[in-house]
Amino acid sequence: MTGDGAGFEVADGNGRPPAGTAPARAAAVRAAFNGLLQIRRLMNDGAADPPAVPADWERHHVVRAVALALEAAGVTPSAVDEEGQRVATGYCVRAAEAPGVARVEWLGPAGSGAAYAEQEALRHCAAVLRRLGWEALEYRGPRRRRYLDIEPPAARGRPERPGGR
Repeated sequence: MTGDGAGFEVADGNGRPPAGTAPARAAAVRAAFNGLLQIRRLMNDGAADPPAVPADWERHHVVRAVALALEAAGVTPSAVDEEGQRVATGYCVRAAEAPGVARVEWLGPAGSGAAYAEQEALRHCAAVLRRLGWEALEYRGPRRRRYLDIEPPAARGRPERPGGR
């Protein structure tokens, strides 16, 4: 939910833990993800497998789309408390430096062992996202910490839209 309770808010791992009960959250995530798949079916009508290609909405909201895909696949998001301290180990999705690219990291509280689990966890995240048509590339950043850059496939793989767009 958003802060005013007006709608579903995806867990990107940068905010407080999702509010509500686990069954209610799971139902909300499932409904949002099913909505995303429906968008793919409607918008990718020229693709061989419409649900396997990110739709234009996802290309314009990469962080939200990637975070929703991970949460829907049962991957745990990280979270922070009111002071901004990590309180949960899991994925963290942010905008990367390049436009239209999301960065996925595996973060946790100090002493949680997140750094030791990141290789396997990020490879699982990459597999989830690749099955949904995203390109996932693994890199090493400062202090040799791993991260993924996630982007939609190149434009040549996109279905042709009526009117040439």
